[in-house]
Amino acid sequence: MSGRIPDDFIDAVLARTDIADVIGTRVPLRRSGRELIGRCPFHEEKTPSFTVSPQKQFYHCFGCGAHGTAIGFLMAIDRLDFREAITELAQRAGMPLPEAAGSAQARGGPPLAPLYEVLSAASAFYQKQLRRHPAAGSAVDYLKNRGLTGATAARFHLGFAPDEWDSLKRALAPRYGETLLRQAGLLTGDDDRRGYDRFRGRIVFPIEDRRGRVIGFGGRIIGAGEPKYLNSPETPVFHKGRELYGLPNVLQHARNPDALLVVEGYMDVLMLAQHGIDTAVAVLGTALTAEHLRAAFRITPRLVLCFDGDAAGRRAAERAVDTALAELTDGRELRLLFLPQGEDPDSLVRRIGRDAFLAQVGTAMPVSQYLLHRLEQQVDIGSTEGRARLSALARPLLDKLPAGLYRDLLAEDIGRLVGRPITPAAGVRPALAARGRPRPGRRPSLVRRAILLLAHYPQLAAELDVLHTVQGIDRPGMDLLRRLLDAIAQLRQPRLDHLIELWRDSDDGAMLSRILASTELAPDTPDQAAQELRQIAAGLLAQARRAQLRTLLRDASPSQLDPKQKAEVLALLNQRRQTPT
Repeated sequence: MSGRIPDDFIDAVLARTDIADVIGTRVPLRRSGRELIGRCPFHEEKTPSFTVSPQKQFYHCFGCGAHGTAIGFLMAIDRLDFREAITELAQRAGMPLPEAAGSAQARGGPPLAPLYEVLSAASAFYQKQLRRHPAAGSAVDYLKNRGLTGATAARFHLGFAPDEWDSLKRALAPRYGETLLRQAGLLTGDDDRRGYDRFRGRIVFPIEDRRGRVIGFGGRIIGAGEPKYLNSPETPVFHKGRELYGLPNVLQHARNPDALLVVEGYMDVLMLAQHGIDTAVAVLGTALTAEHLRAAFRITPRLVLCFDGDAAGRRAAERAVDTALAELTDGRELRLLFLPQGEDPDSLVRRIGRDAFLAQVGTAMPVSQYLLHRLEQQVDIGSTEGRARLSALARPLLDKLPAGLYRDLLAEDIGRLVGRPITPAAGVRPALAARGRPRPGRRPSLVRRAILLLAHYPQLAAELDVLHTVQGIDRPGMDLLRRLLDAIAQLRQPRLDHLIELWRDSDDGAMLSRILASTELAPDTPDQAAQELRQIAAGLLAQARRAQLRTLLRDASPSQLDPKQKAEVLALLNQRRQTPT
């Protein structure tokens, strides 16, 4: 299972958790037979297609395919990571998270709760200084000159750090201690010297995680001085290459936003929000990272990256696209918005207003179009040499993309420019893209059906000996079925939610997830599933015997078989007559 949390602790949390209680606080549910049903919280629908099974501790939406355990529900609905979801469920169950689970203390770091507390206190201190400090007038004037209203400043909890060496330390150290202030990144200075305030003479922007907890700060100097912007250092709760400024504001306005606009600076987010555009987030003074992209794609499948229209903006776009390619799985959409020369989102929205700005966002360039244009600009497409060069330049880009339909379609577009097909590097298509739902009108394979039934009723793995008699059969998917049986044997309590968490973040888990997301229905009872599994086992054995017959007769007629081979053929024929297919 994911992270450093012990497997037995996760099992215990799941055993004490009722998924119906967890989901029922967010989704109105009504009983329908053995299950509960309601409207899916992950997509708009008028007819309820969202089901919750208290027996299997599993939810599934037949409309959009969303499914999972109580852990997965909290991760999806609240955008929590695995550890945060486990922690929340453990707290509901009255179970303290074990230190062996990889807590900050177990790793030799400070406990996290005091860090969150002191950072919240620092934010309150800075906000108070912006309202009351005698020198705060320069900060207020700066914000007014930038067009920011007091309401927006209050909404984003902006503050002011006086230009003093120890104003924050004097206010907070008596309660929290200098060591904790250092660990939170609020003090700086050599370890063997007295610490002093990191942020001085700056407007302070609190940086909050998706749950609204303060995890760090950004500071903009007032007047001359370097650096113009200063961020908190890396701490146990703050990693600037991972966090997106403004994310709590987005989630307050839309749990499932259609798209996110990724911008560069704090003021861009604030000014867009002031103009009614509450879908903007900013990277924190660093280049866009894969972790930024993953965090954004957890919120929405559509991103618009905003860049200056000058040469520096083009270079930044090129770096961002190269980083983003590996994250562009099927279903995700990335677009690029290049602003007019000398403009940033802050200045542009103030000049042209909300509607005109959104109209420009609507013209953002799909990343596929950008890549094709970028490749064409580097070669003479009219010459054989240029087309060959374009093909060579395209291959590394295609190889960065996850295997799937998007990569195949882009390869086709590039192939049309080159004049011949472009084949990406050979690779195994990811489980989620490769073997999805059965084609319409086509029955699922026996092996796939067995996997679905065993996932829903894993207790049958120990009850049905017939399942082990088919493990040596060579059929597509049998490797996964064998690993599934092995995984179920590891579970102390064979249950669907335990199995899903055992395989979380693995290739096998991705394949199982795709099978569970299909429209195939599982039987209502274990007895029905057991009966079907026996029939599947008989069918697989019959298929294996037919394959053996074909192998024996492939290279020789019956008259050419030796006595031993003839005996094998007769035995297989007798078994075939006795076994229904």
